Amino acid sequence: MTSNTLNELIAEGVRGRYILVRSDLNVPLDGFTVTDDGRIKASLPVLAKLTDAGARVLVTAHLGRPKGAPEDKYSLRPAVARLAELASFKVTLAGDTVGTAAREAAESLQDGEVLVLENVRFDPRETSKDDAERGAFADELVALTGDNGAYVDDAFGAVHRKHASVYDVATRLPSYLGDLVHTEVEVLRKLTTDTQRPYVVVLGGSKVSDKLAVIDNLLGKADTILVGGGMLFTFLAAAGHKVASSLLEEDQIPVVQDYLKRAADAGTEFVVPTDVVVAEKFAADAAHETVPADNIEGSSFGAQGIGLDIGPDSAAAFAERIKSARTVFWNGPMGVFEFEAFSAGTRAIAQALTETEAFTVVGGGDSAAAVRTLGFADDQFGHISTGGGASLEYLEGKELPGLSVLDR
Repeated sequence: MTSNTLNELIAEGVRGRYILVRSDLNVPLDGFTVTDDGRIKASLPVLAKLTDAGARVLVTAHLGRPKGAPEDKYSLRPAVARLAELASFKVTLAGDTVGTAAREAAESLQDGEVLVLENVRFDPRETSKDDAERGAFADELVALTGDNGAYVDDAFGAVHRKHASVYDVATRLPSYLGDLVHTEVEVLRKLTTDTQRPYVVVLGGSKVSDKLAVIDNLLGKADTILVGGGMLFTFLAAAGHKVASSLLEEDQIPVVQDYLKRAADAGTEFVVPTDVVVAEKFAADAAHETVPADNIEGSSFGAQGIGLDIGPDSAAAFAERIKSARTVFWNGPMGVFEFEAFSAGTRAIAQALTETEAFTVVGGGDSAAAVRTLGFADDQFGHISTGGGASLEYLEGKELPGLSVLDR
């Protein structure tokens, strides 16, 4: 990567300068309580570097998917409150994004302090498809930095978006690659070039359609793809098995059948569970039992049964594959890990990743939330990505606008 680095910016001198940083504070909430602060913690090192060097730091970030107008449930207040608790520097939240409150707060910012602007997606221009609209919003963000500002992109979870605070500001200010983004890219490169083999990919989550492009790009690159989560039922259906009331994307069955045929020629093996935990209904306290994956309708619940986790035999087999690998990438839980009764498959994958000597990458999003929810520590894994969608698009081989603009 040829982008200018954060260290180069600091070497130039940042004391007294306004530095606009795109951070990733898009954290899960329960009401107004942060339930997983992993992304907040990951944003701290770059902010600390800049404040230690005397910069006046303006942070842009989003949370959720507001519809281009302020919504209290999408305010950055909970995330900023947690950031302030963790930080060694002063952190405040502006009352708006580029309005009077933001301008006045920016003007009063002192060296070594951080001002977080309110959710950039409260302004419809942030995500506009119109270049001029996005550009106008970017101009207002840039204006907050004065005459000697700079931009640092440290939000890997947003680099796949051509949004004003990610892409357009980078065309208007001297721009630098944040340490978090740099680390993410270096890690993902290990999964795409000169990968240590055997290379095992674990894919879960609810829908196979969300993973089609990455599966397509992994054929011939990964030695083994282990399939779990809701997407496994489309694979079972593609093999001719009935899946009762389990999640099924019927329109994707032909696509999966094509992948299964092509995989054999490409040297990639798909491993689909041999047993499944089937429940009477989708509920934490639902009656459930383990049945062979090719006889889901043979459970006590018949055609009403719903598969909510991989079974213990499959979990053990998956764990053995992981332990014999040299590189492992995992994206997507194996079952409904939020329900204790259906968390064993996901827990087994996480445990195996902590016990293998392979280079391990947990691919952000639900997978990152799962390992923390289940009691694992971040440092038990080689790397936990902060960007689920961005990680997948990188592995799909797509150009990521937030990265390409930094190479200009």
